Amino acid sequence: MLQRLFKFKGGVKPQTNKAPSVQAPIGKAPLPSRLIVPLHQSIGGTPNPLVQAGDRVLKGQPIGAADGWISSAVHAPSSGTVAAIEEHVTAHPSGLPTLSVVIETDGRDEWIARTPADTKALAPERVREILRDAGVVGLGGAVFPTHGKLAASKTVPMGELIINGAECEPFITCDDLLMRERGEDVVRGIAIFRDLLQPERVLIGIEDNKPEAVAAMRQAVLALGAECKGFEVIAVPTRYPAGGAKQLIRVLTGKEVPAAKRSTELGVQCFNVATAYTAYRAIAHGEPVISRIVTLTGNVGHPRNWEVLIGTPLKDFIALGEPKADTNGYLMGGPMMGFEMPGLDTPLVKATNCIIAGSPTLFPPKAPEMPCIRCGACAEACPHELQPFEMYWFARARNFGKTQEYAIFDCIECGCCSYVCPSRIPLVQYFRFAKSEIWAREREKNLADAAKARFEFRNLRDEREKAEKAERLAKAAAAKTAEKKAGPAAPEGTPAAGTVPADADAAKKAAIAAAIERARVQREAAQPKNTDELTVAQKKEIADIEARRAPLQAEQSRTEPQTTAAQEAPNQ
Repeated sequence: MLQRLFKFKGGVKPQTNKAPSVQAPIGKAPLPSRLIVPLHQSIGGTPNPLVQAGDRVLKGQPIGAADGWISSAVHAPSSGTVAAIEEHVTAHPSGLPTLSVVIETDGRDEWIARTPADTKALAPERVREILRDAGVVGLGGAVFPTHGKLAASKTVPMGELIINGAECEPFITCDDLLMRERGEDVVRGIAIFRDLLQPERVLIGIEDNKPEAVAAMRQAVLALGAECKGFEVIAVPTRYPAGGAKQLIRVLTGKEVPAAKRSTELGVQCFNVATAYTAYRAIAHGEPVISRIVTLTGNVGHPRNWEVLIGTPLKDFIALGEPKADTNGYLMGGPMMGFEMPGLDTPLVKATNCIIAGSPTLFPPKAPEMPCIRCGACAEACPHELQPFEMYWFARARNFGKTQEYAIFDCIECGCCSYVCPSRIPLVQYFRFAKSEIWAREREKNLADAAKARFEFRNLRDEREKAEKAERLAKAAAAKTAEKKAGPAAPEGTPAAGTVPADADAAKKAAIAAAIERARVQREAAQPKNTDELTVAQKKEIADIEARRAPLQAEQSRTEPQTTAAQEAPNQ
């Protein structure tokens, strides 16, 4: 039965530039002498370091533990010695440093002991924990921890499991080669997702400009037979950004995912093909995510796809492609949504799917920005049916409240609006600026609200304590007044004023003796601190002090019983 396909609004058709990097099979990048592994490589909490400088680590050994459920572990990509745990620039548009583990490799590439898992014999929750601890995240760009997406909605049955092999961005071909060469492992990973989510249908969407990948995936589905019964490999029309999750869901199912909802609320979940592949390797071979396939293309002599270790410095990776003399920068990702790498010592991370060597010929200098003419081309190209020109005007005027009214946070920053703008306005940059300003103001507001709450709570506490003190004083005064009014003589046998009953006297003595004994035990148990690695002079000084202290302690021990007896005498 033919799958009915739907269309999404907007989109563009830029030149693909994919052919140069698919002429050779996937290569294995050589082991670099140094690996720089950022601890924070996914959405969610930053993993906690598990190693220290000087430790020897093995390939696949955890070096960062997941911090909470929405987080993902990080592992040593090869064996070697931890040289440092320090802030290091990372692959991010901000160029800001992040805590990283620097490993000096030893050339042995020695693995830890790996333990495969049988998903049929494990509870679903345990399978998700394995994926979390193996560092499996979305490798299509979002790097969301995969285990967090593998719990189906309790109220909405799972209708469709979408596997994204569209790879719509120009230049990028890593998923294309992965599906061509390792299709069966990809399909086995999809089967793991299918078993956890129990969807009614499994749809694998691939753009129709990748006929070899479509054929390879169909052959893999046939080869595995009953293991992947009902899997459908569907060629979808080539149109950017068909690889966006919401756009691919729309094309394959006809379902529109509203901005305020998640796809799971409509019974749909979406994963990238590379994510499925790494999930299979983690389950079936016990291999954590320590490498990925990266496209090296652009202004290089030998464009190709390479399987490269996470943490490999950019300068070591680009040498494989032999950049040409006029190369003037390196772009991570595609030309539509990618960003300039901060430096040659920046490491490759889990989100790195492509490195494009730029040049003045490949990416000419941008022409000057011209005034907006309100032609509406950006609105026609927007796949989310937004009004980019309105958001642009308000972002430029710093009227961020209005940008939110025009749903700026629904923008996926695909770049279609900037691509078609005749005035060459970098619209996406304005939208990123507006979002960052809104987030900054929200943080400031939250901090101010928290400070106000603390101030009000402190005032309330002070007022409560004052009221409680006044109440206690009033009760004491009332009791004293009542005692004065009562006035009659005490009954016969009542102890005279100023005397203490025998049982109270015994209790007081016992309490004093117990306190003295506790003080003695504490003094004897107290140990000097910070006395490691002392010099000879320091040890001699300590010995002199102890010698002077000993007679005083002996004298104190003799006088304590006398003092106690003197305190007890008036009560006898």
